[in-house]
Amino acid sequence: MQKSKYPFFHRCIRILTAAALTGSMLFQSTVISHATENENELRLEAQRNMEIQSNQVTDWPIGPIVSAEAAILMEAETGTILYAKNIHQQEYPASTTKILTALLASELCEMDQTVTFSHDAVFDTPRESNHIAMNPGQELTVEQCLNALLIRSANEVAFAIAEHISGSTNWQDFGDMMNTRAAELGCVDSHFANPNGLPDENHYTSAHDLAMIGRAFFANEMLCKITLTRRLEIPASDKLPQEKLELNKMQIIPGGEYAYEYLVGCKTGYTQSARSCLVSCAEKNGMKLICVVLKDESPNHYQDTISLFEYGFANFEKIKVAQIETKYSIDNTGLFYSGNDIFGSSQPLLTLNQDDYIILPNTISFEDTVSDISYDNTNKTQAAVIFYTYEDVPLGSVRVNYIANQKETYTFNEPPEDAILEDASDKPVIYVNKNWIIIALGILFSIIILRFLIYIVRKNFVFPVRDGRRRRRRRRRW
Repeated sequence: MQKSKYPFFHRCIRILTAAALTGSMLFQSTVISHATENENELRLEAQRNMEIQSNQVTDWPIGPIVSAEAAILMEAETGTILYAKNIHQQEYPASTTKILTALLASELCEMDQTVTFSHDAVFDTPRESNHIAMNPGQELTVEQCLNALLIRSANEVAFAIAEHISGSTNWQDFGDMMNTRAAELGCVDSHFANPNGLPDENHYTSAHDLAMIGRAFFANEMLCKITLTRRLEIPASDKLPQEKLELNKMQIIPGGEYAYEYLVGCKTGYTQSARSCLVSCAEKNGMKLICVVLKDESPNHYQDTISLFEYGFANFEKIKVAQIETKYSIDNTGLFYSGNDIFGSSQPLLTLNQDDYIILPNTISFEDTVSDISYDNTNKTQAAVIFYTYEDVPLGSVRVNYIANQKETYTFNEPPEDAILEDASDKPVIYVNKNWIIIALGILFSIIILRFLIYIVRKNFVFPVRDGRRRRRRRRRW
């Protein structure tokens, strides 16, 4: 090849050409980045203008405007929904999926069990996604896996847990277990296809369903504690040549930029399709709330979550029903009395559970609620359950318990069809079964008659033996 007569000149030309190409690529990247930012801002503005369904309820506290496409605020124990925005809209959950995977692991595994990483678990994980650089054949305990899953959101760890729990070398088999457990927890909008939330058109859920899963997840103190841990530390071992040290990147936990002082636990998620997601739980003054925001942007998902928590704690309170209910009690004792009072003064038969409560907005009173008695789904200690609603929004329930030693004595039925209530607005009361009372009265009446007959016989029939004794007594006196 003939050498150039002007090597320095040609070298400069090549450098300038490379610089121009690099500059062009950077310029295009910047243009695309700005275009994406503009698209995201337009999308967020459209989402801020979406209807908030809970704000349409008469006299319900007006909730904040959030940029998330879907959001929910739910009280953890009763399941009362305080804030609702597109809560049943199907969305991609990204890594918030891992709260269900972690929940199943905590329920089905011992913490010291060994999880071995397969080839598929490692190499099915995209290198650009979250991971802790595990290799095939390496091992962690279930407890270490849970820490890696919830602190570092490690995707290969989710695959390995899925294989371990399902007992299969194919992590896809875990999806059926996820869907079954989700249905048990009350999910109605979901289908889970993988254990980590990596993009899949068949993997979706809703704000409502993630809150329902969250009720079980955030009831587990161990799982909550893991999510708030600042750093993942896994020491080296025979099956793990190098220790793992990773930081928790969630900014709402203690020490984060958006740290929330009442936080109980949380899990973030992000993919290009799902955008920024956050499932979290906070507790203040004895009230525990779960918040889910989906298809948001960072850091809005933190700000929206905190705004919703503050709205919930400021506008709602727990009301113990037994201390305020009067429709089903006498003199505020919290005790039920017989509806068919044939004796003139009834004895207490049932009591409202003293610990059960409902969630009530501070904009309405207890008298505004509607109650309904159900005799289904009760156990041996319960006669019924009273459910409370406001404008068809469920607020919670209270159990009607048997008083000790009364359970086997009485049978309770709903009012007969021809029963006439004094006030048409009254709710059905609990009626004593008359058959048992008639039987009891019959037995009592029979005993009274028998004793009366014995008395008559003893009074009028003369016994010779006793008469002889009387004569001897008279002779002695005389």
